[in-house]
Amino acid sequence: MTMLRIENLHVHYGAAEALRGGDFEIPEGVTVALVGANGAGKTTLLKAIMGLVRPSQGRILLGGKDVTGATPVRMVRNGLALSPEGREMFGDLTVRENLRLGALPLGLPESTVEKRIEEVCERFPKLAERLEQRSATMSGGEQQMVAMGRALMAKPKLLLLDEPSLGLAPLVTDEIFAIIHQLTRSGTTILLVEQNAARALSASSYAYLLANGRVVEQGESSGLLTDPNLRRAFLGAASDQNPAASRLGATGLTNIRLEKPDMSHKTFMPTFTSVDELAAHQLKGLQWTVEHAYQGSSFYREALDQAGITPAEIKSLDDLKHLPMTTADDLRDGYPFPLRAVPYEQIVRIHASSGTTGKRKVLAYTQKDLDDWVHFFARCYEMAGVTPLDRVQIAVGYGIWTAGMGFQLGVEKLGALAVPAGPGNIDMQIQFLLDFQSTVFCSTASMALLMAEEIHHRGLADKINVQKVIYGSERSSTSMRQKISELFGGAELFDITGLTELYGPGTGIECSHHDCIHYWGDYYLVEIIDPETLEVLPDGEWGEMVITTLCKEAAPLIRYRTRDITRIIPGPCSCGSILPRHSRIKGRSDDTFKFRGVNIYPSSIDTLLSSVPGLGSEFQVHLSRDDDSGRDHMQLIVERGQGVDPSRMPELVHEMLYQFKKQLLVTPEVELVDYGHLPRSERKNQRIFDSRLKDDVV
Repeated sequence: MTMLRIENLHVHYGAAEALRGGDFEIPEGVTVALVGANGAGKTTLLKAIMGLVRPSQGRILLGGKDVTGATPVRMVRNGLALSPEGREMFGDLTVRENLRLGALPLGLPESTVEKRIEEVCERFPKLAERLEQRSATMSGGEQQMVAMGRALMAKPKLLLLDEPSLGLAPLVTDEIFAIIHQLTRSGTTILLVEQNAARALSASSYAYLLANGRVVEQGESSGLLTDPNLRRAFLGAASDQNPAASRLGATGLTNIRLEKPDMSHKTFMPTFTSVDELAAHQLKGLQWTVEHAYQGSSFYREALDQAGITPAEIKSLDDLKHLPMTTADDLRDGYPFPLRAVPYEQIVRIHASSGTTGKRKVLAYTQKDLDDWVHFFARCYEMAGVTPLDRVQIAVGYGIWTAGMGFQLGVEKLGALAVPAGPGNIDMQIQFLLDFQSTVFCSTASMALLMAEEIHHRGLADKINVQKVIYGSERSSTSMRQKISELFGGAELFDITGLTELYGPGTGIECSHHDCIHYWGDYYLVEIIDPETLEVLPDGEWGEMVITTLCKEAAPLIRYRTRDITRIIPGPCSCGSILPRHSRIKGRSDDTFKFRGVNIYPSSIDTLLSSVPGLGSEFQVHLSRDDDSGRDHMQLIVERGQGVDPSRMPELVHEMLYQFKKQLLVTPEVELVDYGHLPRSERKNQRIFDSRLKDDVV
């Protein structure tokens, strides 16, 4: 919805024309920037909108109503407020008295005015300590807060900010612009006039570039910042020796650093223009992988020989179905360097799975493997719309597992700012969201929900700046996604996929149309099989995902059974990408479950319980999710051993909890029951009862 529309506006100061026919549109609920050099006409436009100068031609429409020439008092009552250039404090008045002036045109009751002063002080905590201080004795940054607070006293629908960073130190400017971000998040519409182009464009959604009273360019702010041609043409980026070579440089807007050294637009997407080109690349990759695995890995040589297949027989992608399959057991049996296909000297890193007892699934990487992983992780961020201007808070685990390092290296490859917070520690996470104004939050789905609930509980949704949540590692229902988005203040959610055996997280992500997961078909192939018959299923049918890598050196995968249940979605995506896609992961074909980010196998619980003398062999696990807190709960029901004295219950419970924490890194709620209490059957007993997801994940 358009809040303010300006049509063919001309403003004269005597014979001098300051605005020459500008057309502007300010949508509701966003920040729009006006960027230009001194004398470009920015302040004149704000004065014309507020009724401080009268246009000589054109119209100003507020909510569709013509308000051209209305008085300043009338404009304040219409829902506008101006924080002027230079702040224009009444130096002899206190902070409180200056604030009260902002509400004066509205004729509000005394109680309402005092309440609004309290609200301004919540927004600007420094002012709460200085309400009785004369404004002339305050610093420039504090005076700017008073000026903005005075404008907010009118509770404007549209806030006009004129050069809020003028004369302020960089750190104070950071603080002022953090507040501008918060105001936008709270739904305030802002028209921001600012000579500091980088600041203005970073803080806004849309921008107009003015020179000599005319609009010389307009568009989305992120595009104006990152488009090299626009920077050269309109922002004076290449005009050190020849300022006139830039249209804005000619009026003095030069030497403004708008970017990191390497912020020029770079894509991490493949160069293929057709499905046929991608298929040709995949065939070459498949042939290389089979040859490489056969020559370098004793495991694969034996498996291919037993299957009676040689690398030379791979002539088409259809030959993939003739290759033998690989399983997680093969990785554990080959511990500590399973599937290794390169000399040890070429291995530069290992990563491993987490959350299971016994031998972990350890995967090795060459430098090329790591470079490939970082490249397509940056592709994930690109597909999610993350740019070098973003600040990405990474709340996933760091260590032997792949998650945290992959998220961080991908951020840095993209050129964005990484905030490597790690998992847990809600207070620290909240503080970082506030202090660093992170725009992207990366975590598990459960962590995202916990954070969203806490942000809502503390009333901070309008004080943070999270625009996107990228989550993975576990399933999430549609209702859970909606709740996370709402409590994060409307953040956009992206489900990112991956597994340790492949590379780690980052092997696919949902696009901005949110109807599928795009996977990187130039790095690996996907088949969907029936987990019982192992037959390949046609596109569109649900089954178990099987993957084959195309360029992985240290530990290539050939038809690896992931146990994840999904389906290939045929045809092109509405987002325009030719990269193949599958549905979000629906479940697993085995009985593994995930609790608070840890993979747990029932067999692991079996092993753990058998190590505690006095416990029986039968147990049940009941998983639930608290609707209010969003926190997962695990109830473990275990039988005492036959003939064990009930007086030993506290001792047994204590030992169980210790072993769970030590070996599985989780703490369940334990209930001990009598021997024979749990059901017996000739068939396999159901031991896992998961009620966390109550609606579809797709």
